[in-house]
Amino acid sequence: MSDSALSAPVSRLWLWAALLLLVPVRLHGLAAAALPDYDSVRNWQIVQEVAAGNLLHLFRHGSPAFMLTYAPVAWLTADYHVFQYLNALVAVAAVGLLANFVARATRLPGWSTALLVLLVGSATFLTFSGRDFTMSSWSLLSFAGLLRAYYHRLREPMATHLYRATGWLVLGLCFNYKFILTLPILAVLEWWQADGLLLRHGHWWRVAGLLLLPYLVLGPVGLVVGLPWYAWPGIYYNVAFPGAANAAGRATTIRPDFLYYLRYLRDFESWLVWVGLLGPLLRLRQLRRGRPLSPELYLAVWGWCLLGGMSVLVKAPRGLLWAYGLWYALGLLSLRRLPAAVFMALLLAALAGNAYRLQREIYAYTPTRYPAVAAWLRAHNVGPVASTVSLGLAPFRPATDTVRVVMQPRELAVLRRRGYRYVLLDGYWRTTHVPAFDSLHRLPLRAAWPEPLLTSPLLFLEHSEYTGLSYEQTLRLQQQARRDTFQLRLLPL
Repeated sequence: MSDSALSAPVSRLWLWAALLLLVPVRLHGLAAAALPDYDSVRNWQIVQEVAAGNLLHLFRHGSPAFMLTYAPVAWLTADYHVFQYLNALVAVAAVGLLANFVARATRLPGWSTALLVLLVGSATFLTFSGRDFTMSSWSLLSFAGLLRAYYHRLREPMATHLYRATGWLVLGLCFNYKFILTLPILAVLEWWQADGLLLRHGHWWRVAGLLLLPYLVLGPVGLVVGLPWYAWPGIYYNVAFPGAANAAGRATTIRPDFLYYLRYLRDFESWLVWVGLLGPLLRLRQLRRGRPLSPELYLAVWGWCLLGGMSVLVKAPRGLLWAYGLWYALGLLSLRRLPAAVFMALLLAALAGNAYRLQREIYAYTPTRYPAVAAWLRAHNVGPVASTVSLGLAPFRPATDTVRVVMQPRELAVLRRRGYRYVLLDGYWRTTHVPAFDSLHRLPLRAAWPEPLLTSPLLFLEHSEYTGLSYEQTLRLQQQARRDTFQLRLLPL
């Protein structure tokens, strides 16, 4: 029996042990956390609508697979924590799939694979994004599958591998419209491979047919419920060419800034990411068109292309969602040539740094105070309430009540005539940079609570894609919110 055959079960044991250790890291504090943003709450609501047979919002954000996947869960419970936990576990599975691919492609020993899992899994942003209820977790899982399948297509140019990679691409497109951004990178890699596989034996039209299949299957579903046939593909056009400015005033998706992500990496991620980002530059001499890429260069090309492409668009840390794990992996691979003791010491130091950042940037912003707001409203027999920009209160209210989002103060007069008695001046209006509500601070309030998450730098940076603000402008906005005593203010109408 070969050495590799003997080591395979041991490597899997290391992998699974590390993943089990990662689960409490990802779930820590979630029981006391709210859904962190508008999209998370809206997705939670839409999943329940889909479960009840209402498909009008099935294609929101071009992610019908996300809504359909979680709809069966909504038949069993409406507790948002369940959806949040499940999504967090999907993110853990994505880390495992990526680490398993990197370990096999580079022949990492079991203990190094375990460290890779823990380093990637404790990355600041990957942990932060794994605590919401958006498409990020499934998008990361689909990307890890695509990364592995397409690597096999490049190393062994067979139709089977090509179609398997296409399958992962189709899955990603069904979960997240942003998966379309992988197409230019795949086109570059196809050109670089120069083996003509895609153009031989009609493979190209079969691949195109597979990519179109979900749109052809679910498009008629939309027609049945009254949506236009282009409801899903139309999202791509609307994202690329917004018809009007949003409530924060951002009206374009193109905003070049090649320092935004570098500043983010400097302030919030491990030094190991920089090793992974820059280390493979020493291997550029190995690049030859038509020659198979080494595993390190394959990962590096994906990371560099993502960084370059996303730096041209409006930015938020999630723009590099797929790249963080690649850079942590490349950092580990770049250091493994060092003496074992030094290698281990550096990785443990990086892991300790990750743990410190998780406490500082994520865990410190719990518990949520939205339950206290809901309890006050219940004790005073308050029915529907208005809320400034945010749906954060919605999961804590009875199903018979409503939380009505307002985007302009003038809407409040209309709601008052309809019987609304209170407006929650939710500090999320600062996060989204919708400044119209600043004047409400001068009104007398009935009750107020702090909400730590609404002062989180990561939450503000995640909304810079919505606001269109630069890195420095976003953090200045966050500092203003941090100086505010209360982020949740209940005002009588």
